[in-house]
Amino acid sequence: MSQDSIYSGLTQLGQATRLPQSPEEAILERVPNPQKDVAYTVRFTAPEFTSLCPMTGQPDFAHLVIDYVPGEWLVESKSLKLFLGSFRNHGAFHEDCTVSVARRLVDLLAPQWLRIGGYWYPRGGIPIDVFYQTGPAPQGVWLPDQGVPPYRGRG
Repeated sequence: MSQDSIYSGLTQLGQATRLPQSPEEAILERVPNPQKDVAYTVRFTAPEFTSLCPMTGQPDFAHLVIDYVPGEWLVESKSLKLFLGSFRNHGAFHEDCTVSVARRLVDLLAPQWLRIGGYWYPRGGIPIDVFYQTGPAPQGVWLPDQGVPPYRGRG
């Protein structure tokens, strides 16, 4: 599979692309996995994820860690960055934001496995951490700890 054919359908990478105004407007893109015969883990870390409280409009902040074992597809990272950034003006509770990110990726990629850890900074003195995965972790794949400590002034 040539590099040109793998990447020829991408519309955002290498282009000036504005931040989508909402997660629904965001376009997630994928490329064929050239190593689909190997089980491996891909990790994306978004330590400055933001959204809005749907009740007060105040900003909420999270450290997201997304791990997945790809099948046929890989997510294109610029489109993922723009998708995550689109939550900046989106009002939803922590649980909804975290699980919505995971479900959108699962729908796009049909990965062998995916997990997300949403480590939210406190609002009202309580951090809310949200964890989701598609099922049991695959055997024989290295899945490192997500590396985010329990809340003690995260950083």
